Amino acid sequence: MSSGRLPSKRRPWSLRRKLLAQLVSLLAVACLLIGVVTEFALDAFLVGRLDDQLRATSERVRVYTDNPDRPHPGGQRQRHDPLWAPGQSLGTLNAIIANGTVVGAERLTGPTAARQQLPPDLHGVLTTLPADGRAYTRDLGQFGPYRLSAVTTRDGRTVVTGLPLASVDETMRNVGLILGGVALCGVTITGLVGAWTVRRTLRPLDRLAATASHVAELQLDKGEVALPVRVQEADTDTRTEVGKVGNALNQMIDHVAAALDARQRSESRLRRFVADASHELRTPLTAIKGYAELVRRDGDSVPGEVRFAFARVESESTRMTNLVEEMLLLARLDAGRVHPHEPVDLSRLVADAAADAHVAGPRHHWVLDAPAEPIIVLGDAEQLHQVVLNLLSNARTHTPPGTQVAIELAERSGMAVLRVRDNGPGIPSDLLPEVFERFARGDVSRSRLAGSTGLGLAIVQAVVAAHGGEVGVTSMPGATEFTLTLPVSRTA
Repeated sequence: MSSGRLPSKRRPWSLRRKLLAQLVSLLAVACLLIGVVTEFALDAFLVGRLDDQLRATSERVRVYTDNPDRPHPGGQRQRHDPLWAPGQSLGTLNAIIANGTVVGAERLTGPTAARQQLPPDLHGVLTTLPADGRAYTRDLGQFGPYRLSAVTTRDGRTVVTGLPLASVDETMRNVGLILGGVALCGVTITGLVGAWTVRRTLRPLDRLAATASHVAELQLDKGEVALPVRVQEADTDTRTEVGKVGNALNQMIDHVAAALDARQRSESRLRRFVADASHELRTPLTAIKGYAELVRRDGDSVPGEVRFAFARVESESTRMTNLVEEMLLLARLDAGRVHPHEPVDLSRLVADAAADAHVAGPRHHWVLDAPAEPIIVLGDAEQLHQVVLNLLSNARTHTPPGTQVAIELAERSGMAVLRVRDNGPGIPSDLLPEVFERFARGDVSRSRLAGSTGLGLAIVQAVVAAHGGEVGVTSMPGATEFTLTLPVSRTA
């Protein structure tokens, strides 16, 4: 039964490693082929020479066998042993077969060329040998492999002559060891030199990768972005493969830089418009609100319908003023304007915001967990107070009465951590990635008891980022948690 475990994913090989492996493998295969061909060719050559020597020896033995009585140099005839013609080397085997029976089988052995009888159990190898004068390889047991040749004499007997293959086998072994050693050294040296060569050859690709990585690490999503990095001119020669890639990468960087510059100019114009419009709207809104308050003060002399209308005008002008103030704050943060960096007691600030939230939402259950000692951060107290108020207002506004909202402040690893949790209906999963975007609203499943501009959480993120911190959110039905972290100041 399968264990159910997924197979481990192998680490992919780098291009440098692949090239080196292929180079070494190709050389190893070439060396193997050369070695095999050399061994076969050398074996055929040595065996051929041995066969030539065997034919010459066999012919001399046949002649001596056919002429057992030969003249002596002094003129007298002398009978000699027909098996042992002159000029035979050590290891030579001679045998005579008559009527299918070996009548004599000897080989020369030892430093004194002594004759050694062939054991009877090997006679069968000789009697089965074809008497056609051709050379055959046969195993003679303790004497090793031999090349044997059999010929027929004039009197009908068969003469067998043999030469040992030991010298050929020894030569083949020595040559094989030499070829193997040379091939091993060649492959090793090629691997070392190839590694250096491949590394040197791929340096332009490393430089291209470094340039691409540098560009990838830049924050391109917002703000003014400069792309000073470019591929070196030496790596942009389009006559080479690497140069084509380098040139294309430079063109891509130029296009991205132009697009980012255009985007930045457009965003700058939009920010200036929002800031200017927000600033200009403050004066007429103040006037409208003032006139509405004036009518409310003299309400006894104004008809009821008019008083109601002006009350709505005053309420909406107040809402409009808050929206303008929030947009102006965001515009200032987007412009990167320097805000005061003064010590702020975050513990006191969170406690005050929790008290305000309790008054604003008495039908919610507010739980505060904060340390008695102060947690000091550097920043703008007013902006940070607005951040906490926005988080608490978000929890109150988008949850039904009776919801518990837990506020927890702690210090961990040099960071002030503020968590705001509620057990309300949660944020829809499709809205969660955009919850900090401007004008994002969770009207689908989080009930709204009061209107909101949709800028509260956007202000939270902008202010926290301007203070060097981070904010995040996790949500599911019955559990929504906002987590805010800010660096703690040790020089309060």
